[in-house]
Amino acid sequence: MATPTAYQENLPASPEWLNKGDNAWQMTAATLVGLQSMPGLVILYASIVKKKWAVNSAFMALYAFAAVLLCWVLLCYRMAFGDKLFPFWGKGAPALGQKFLINQASVPESTHYFNNGSIETQTQRPFYPMATLVYFQFNFAAITMILLAGSVLGRMNIKAWMAFVPLWLIFSYTVGAFSIWGGGFLYHWGVIDFSGGYVIHLSSGIAGFTAAYWVGPRLKSDRERFPPNNVLLMLAGAGLLWMGWSGFNGGAPYAANIDASIAVLNTNICAATSLLVWTSLDVAFFGKPSVIGAVQGMMTGLVCITPGAGLVQSWAAIVMGILSGSIPWVSMMILHKKSSLLQKVDDTLGVFHTHAVAGLLGGLLTGLLAEPELCRLVLPVSNSRGAFYGGTGGAQFLKQLVAALFVIGWNLVSTTLILLAIQLFIPLRMPDYQLEIGDDAVHGEEAYALWGDGEKYDPTKHGSTIVDETLASAYSVGARGVTVNL
Repeated sequence: MATPTAYQENLPASPEWLNKGDNAWQMTAATLVGLQSMPGLVILYASIVKKKWAVNSAFMALYAFAAVLLCWVLLCYRMAFGDKLFPFWGKGAPALGQKFLINQASVPESTHYFNNGSIETQTQRPFYPMATLVYFQFNFAAITMILLAGSVLGRMNIKAWMAFVPLWLIFSYTVGAFSIWGGGFLYHWGVIDFSGGYVIHLSSGIAGFTAAYWVGPRLKSDRERFPPNNVLLMLAGAGLLWMGWSGFNGGAPYAANIDASIAVLNTNICAATSLLVWTSLDVAFFGKPSVIGAVQGMMTGLVCITPGAGLVQSWAAIVMGILSGSIPWVSMMILHKKSSLLQKVDDTLGVFHTHAVAGLLGGLLTGLLAEPELCRLVLPVSNSRGAFYGGTGGAQFLKQLVAALFVIGWNLVSTTLILLAIQLFIPLRMPDYQLEIGDDAVHGEEAYALWGDGEKYDPTKHGSTIVDETLASAYSVGARGVTVNL
């Protein structure tokens, strides 16, 4: 039977190494991850915060998504996945030329050799062009930045944020990505991070917590009362996040293969289990289920499974879901209230608990539960396995612990230095008058042409229902609502 024309090798846009199925899946997975950020987290952030911060929160995510893309193709992709400059950092260079982008993808770009000249770790050669890989990895970098933003919503100076995004991407994210994924020392040592439990979630959680410390807290009134302005829209954003995670973990094998299927299934199993466990704990301790709690449980389940999504059996995904729905719940609901440090640092959305704690938990559990046959399918280092499977599994757990300490330490130091440098030129925290007013003062815009921040109307507090336009605030560009006497 003749080969279909679409698969003949002599077509200029279809070289012999191109697998159209892999390429189509990888671009689809990349788009799913992009939808997690735009519009997923944009919607989630805009709706989970107090009404006066809806525009600012959405804009921080929107800006980060755009800024990361430009930095990524100009410099950062090859810092994270290019030729080695240091054992923890690649050589920065543009990823814009057609000669680079139309070549077959390779991860890492350089082969690593033992001292005797033999190959230590083979370079992976996915069956699609570098352009696909550059775009796929961009979406991971972007969502990391946006997750970090969740720790500083409601008070970080937008100009300081605009400076922070490219600096943190260059000096923090690329180091973790190269070290663990791009051919750095942890990659060749055999640390397992299937799709970003350490590179994305542990780093964003630690960096977010560190940033929250240096930026300072929200207003006392906002910390005490910060109701979501639209719970149903928050669920829409959470739904995009959950469904997009199939591309997040399903794209990690760099191919439309059987391990991608395992990863997608395990991702959804763990998320569902974690959500149910978190909700059950809310009912047991507080007497009622919470929608916000269910979203937090969903998030911790998705984060926890990420380091081992395609490497653990599905029964292990249930175990990880039980633990990710309970351990971060304890850290957020119990330990947080007892720790003076956690009380002092104003982590707006609890990113430390939902991403740092859950990401660390997932990485360590992967070191225990990674199944040898599944590891053999996709991991570059041979004979990898979790500690429960004997052999070298005990050493694997130790590797996971060391890698976590490296990611934690690097993000603490790099985030601190970046913010201290920015503080020399731009205040990190908004002035109090902007904090009092919110979006209208910062952007000259408001999310809704409605009155109030979820408060009941009190005529003794707010006066007449008649709007006196002569008394309008100085920030009169934004939309104005009217007060309705009910």
